[in-house]
This record gives sequence, structure tokens and C-alpha cells, in this order.
Amino acid sequence: MAGTVKGSCDPKFAELKDEFERNFEERGEAGASVCVSVNGETVVDLWGGVADTTSAEPWQEDTVSIVFSCTKAAVALCAHILVDRGELELSAPVSKYWPEFAKNGKENTTVQMMLNHESAIPALREPVREGGFLDWDYMIKRMEDEAPFWEPGTRNGYHMVNFGWTVGELVRRVSGKSLGTFFADEVAGPTGAKFWIGLPDGVSPHIAPIIPYAPKPDDPLSDFTKLLLSAPDSIQALSFLNNGGWSPNDPAAHKAEIGGAGGLSNARGQVAMYTPLACNDGSLVSSERLQAMSMVSTATQQDATLLVPTRFASGFMKSMDNRGQPPGRRESAVIGHRAFGHVGAGGHIGFADPECGMAFSYTMTQMGQGLLMNDRGQSLIDAAYRALGYKTNAPGAWFR
Repeated sequence: MAGTVKGSCDPKFAELKDEFERNFEERGEAGASVCVSVNGETVVDLWGGVADTTSAEPWQEDTVSIVFSCTKAAVALCAHILVDRGELELSAPVSKYWPEFAKNGKENTTVQMMLNHESAIPALREPVREGGFLDWDYMIKRMEDEAPFWEPGTRNGYHMVNFGWTVGELVRRVSGKSLGTFFADEVAGPTGAKFWIGLPDGVSPHIAPIIPYAPKPDDPLSDFTKLLLSAPDSIQALSFLNNGGWSPNDPAAHKAEIGGAGGLSNARGQVAMYTPLACNDGSLVSSERLQAMSMVSTATQQDATLLVPTRFASGFMKSMDNRGQPPGRRESAVIGHRAFGHVGAGGHIGFADPECGMAFSYTMTQMGQGLLMNDRGQSLIDAAYRALGYKTNAPGAWFR
């Protein structure tokens, strides 16, 4: 299927193109896109395969798909824009902006804790009503009423889809705009990014349906998956399965502002968002805010949700190299040591690396195993860094 790959690629990144073609030939890729910019110049813009395996409709230049938790980075960026303007304070209690949240043990939660996945509501205990994820006000009330799973600020645990409502409601309260509208006005519009958190009326991009990962009999089970399958009251099961029947391929879900997992974009769209950050051009946030938002703000040897070592900046993922961990704890996403961005379930990723001026993204329809990276996306990341003269250590991150 290498012949289905279209687009442009600087010869310096020929290895990346080769790996992208290998994904179709050897690694089960269905439809996908990859894009890279360096110092503001697009050096890779490739797409290929089929957008719909049923109809065999090809993936087109403007095809988009759900990018799952890559959306969290867009939400975090919105928050940082407000921080940069002095309208949102990271050390302030959430109650300053959202008084109704401060109850049932969450009274001392700060804005920083929300961005750090430390606000202790990674899941909801009681069932989400049918279609609940599509109703912003309903989900905000659920966030307000939920008791924390631990004392906020004492540890971190990945807030799966809930991150979009906790941080997203802060954006809404402070800006006076819905999350999707603020992102469109302040990020997608100025950068030209084809990236939506909730499709507005009259906008109908070419959307490729997501293909869930089909487990194989010999797949190693992560510690996360083991609990998801065996303990219905666990954070792992509740955060993943208690979703009110939400489906990423539901057109109604595409219109909902699901900031934790529902964004629609492609690699080019994410790179458009990340390029100003990679270049530190000051157009989205100041240099001072960029430096702060790219630094590790929380790290743990066992994330309360993912059950692997994790490292986060304020709302963004940092390089997570768990390949040397015991079986069940090896999920990884290896990027540059100064890079920050976010993965999406099944292997999507977008990030900025200000050290080398690179913005990178890979999106696809055929999900891989797990919530972090697999060999399809990681092979592209590795090739991009090698093209820029980087090397890696294990465990660690790409560095010069």
C-alpha cells in the first residue's frame, strides 16, 4: 500500500516517509497522516490509506479523525493563554472561578492541580446517563458532585475524559465563551489549524471513522487493562467504561465539546497549532509562559489511573520512556527532553519541541494497543529526530 501515500517530504526526512509506508505494508495501518514543521517550515506533510475500510474511500488531503486525548493539549493551551493574560492564576483555588466545584472534599483544589491530573476525580462512581458525555452542563454538575478518589494534590492520576470538563469549565468560566468557541477564536482561527472541539453548525469536514483495536490472544496485558477487565469499581474501569454510551464515530458526539477526548483534526491541523509553540514566536503565549508550560510539573512512579510512571507539564505530556519497566508497565511515548504535547488513545500524538523548533503530529484511524504510543507512531517520531541529528538513550528521551 506504499503507493497510496501522498503529499510532500523533504529528502532529509526520507527515512520518516519510508517508515510511514512500512506502517501500511507491515504494521496494519488503515488510514493515517503525518506532518512535521521545523522552524515554521513544513518539511513533511503525508497522508495515505483509506478513510473508510468499508467503502475503501481513500484518505484525502483534508481528512480528519477523532484524535482522542490529543484534545487535552488544546484545552491546556487555552488555559495557558488565560494564565498569560493574567485572567487565570495557577496557584489560585478552583473555587475562585468555579465556586460550585469546592465541595465533598475538593475545597482546596487549585488550578494547577487540575492541569496536573491531581484534582482526584479521574472517574465517576455512579453511572453516566445515556448520552451524558454530549451534555456539557450535565457533566459539569457531575464534576461538582463527585467526591475525590484521593486528597487533591497528594498524587496524580490521569484524568482520562474528565480533564476536558475540569480544565474546560475553568476556560469557560474565565473567558465567558464555551471551550470550543474559545479554542476556535484564540487558537484554531489565528493558526489556521483544522482542529475542532465540537463541530459548529455548517462545518462538515471529511471525517474518517475510528477502528477500535482488536485484541490478539498473545497480547501482553497492561496492569491498567487487567484492572479494567477484573475490577468494575476501579478507577481504570470507571474512567474508561463509564461513558454513557459515548462513541467516537457518533455524529452527535462530533458536535459535542468533549475536551478530554473528542477533538477532530489531522496531523497538519495539530502541527499548525504546535508550530508557534515550537518556534516560540509569541503569537499564542509569551516566551515566559512557554518556558513554564513546557516544564515537568508532576511526575510519579505509578500513576493512579494508568499504573505506569508518568511525567506531565501543566496539562501536557512529557517524554515517558517505560520500556525498561516490568511487563504490564511498559507503555511509552518517547519524545525530546524539552518537548511537550499529548498522545491520543491508540497511538495519535502531537507535540512541540522548542529546542529544535519542531512541531510533529501523527493521526490515524486504526487504533493500536494501549493508551500511549505503539511502533507505528514511535517509528515516525524516531525518524524525525534522527533527521535532525538527535540520538536517544534508554530509558530516556531524544537529545543532542
